[in-house]
Amino acid sequence: MALEDYRADMERCSRCSYCKFIPFAQVKSWRFSKGCPSIEYGKFQAFSASGRLSIALALLNRRFSYEESDGLLDIVYRCMLDGLCDVSDKICRYNMEPLETMRELRFRLVEDGQLLPQHIPIIDSLRKEDNMMMKPKTDRGKWAEGLDIKNLTKERAEVVFYVGCRFSFDEELWKVPRAAISLMMNAGVDVGILGKDEACCGGQVYDMGYRGEFNKYAQNNIEAWINAGVKIVVTCCSDGYHAFKRLYPTVGSKFEVLHTAEFIHRLIKRGKLKFSKMIPMMVTYHDPCHLGRRGEPYIFWKGVEKKIRGQIVLHEPRKPRYNGVNGVYEAPREVLKSIPGLKLVEMERIREYAWCCGSGAGVKEAYPDFSLWTAGERVEEAKATGAEAIVTACGWCERNFLDVIRKNGEKMKVYDIIELVQQAL
Repeated sequence: MALEDYRADMERCSRCSYCKFIPFAQVKSWRFSKGCPSIEYGKFQAFSASGRLSIALALLNRRFSYEESDGLLDIVYRCMLDGLCDVSDKICRYNMEPLETMRELRFRLVEDGQLLPQHIPIIDSLRKEDNMMMKPKTDRGKWAEGLDIKNLTKERAEVVFYVGCRFSFDEELWKVPRAAISLMMNAGVDVGILGKDEACCGGQVYDMGYRGEFNKYAQNNIEAWINAGVKIVVTCCSDGYHAFKRLYPTVGSKFEVLHTAEFIHRLIKRGKLKFSKMIPMMVTYHDPCHLGRRGEPYIFWKGVEKKIRGQIVLHEPRKPRYNGVNGVYEAPREVLKSIPGLKLVEMERIREYAWCCGSGAGVKEAYPDFSLWTAGERVEEAKATGAEAIVTACGWCERNFLDVIRKNGEKMKVYDIIELVQQAL
């Protein structure tokens, strides 16, 4: 697709402002009714989905030049591409594609050489070191030191455990992949890793506008898995999950993809994991955007758009409607509910209506104040439930929550779901 393919969406946008809120039927209080962190933080129309659609249309119609557009890159990139606007638009009004349009806008800017300065060192390091953390690739496998795991560059296995950039290089979070792989091996799963030869999934760089880099890493990872005889890809990284589930099929991937929360849930249902310890704690669960509303499986579609009497839009055959409902929501909640003594309480904005953690699409690196503000809003919502801890299933979410809680001196605890599973065994 190209930016021009979304011209109709740009022209159909009625500036109704539904993209700024969670769907109105889901609003439980004014305090937690907002859906888009970008417009709530920026307080200016340009920072909403409708504002960015207007900018994209103006670009196509050549109403401005890059040289005359101070602040354009900040407006386009101060957004996590979390997809709440996309869900609200589809549920409240039209079957529009604001998320895809905003992503295509980033692709166009990169193609035209309009690069966000804060992202340039990250991309340069990615091209050199194959990760988003600006770390040497030789250190990527250190998280697994001391564990007796199959090396899939030399052996074959049915399951590959993909760790991802954040979990591979963030030492404080190493306990998560170590616990996950240990649980799988103890349950008799034929699993292996690529270790230092694992490469970035390409998902986050795709959201940053670098489509070529995504295609490179997608093809490299698919080839590595084929060579290792892999049938199932399991990951603890929600960004990786979205990339493998939604994006990789567009370049030919046919692997079954599971998040660790789904895989652990499967092991529990099959009786291969049984809990023996109580965890007397009240927790709330945060739905990662890339595991939830953006974690819906890819559905191939090829068709045409038509209009009835020149007004009512329809697609033949019917076009897939990604409105977030088929993301991964039940598995993590069922895992938490199965832990003895643990009580799960819900925030007001959950599932496809969840507020973003604030770390996606290069925002944490480019706009740290905005990123932490967004995370702080989610922590306030978690506190309102009375929970002692916020649980998630994403390393990027966990890191951002830990950072803002420490910055603000909060007492809220943060866990990955795998940590609680391990404690209860």
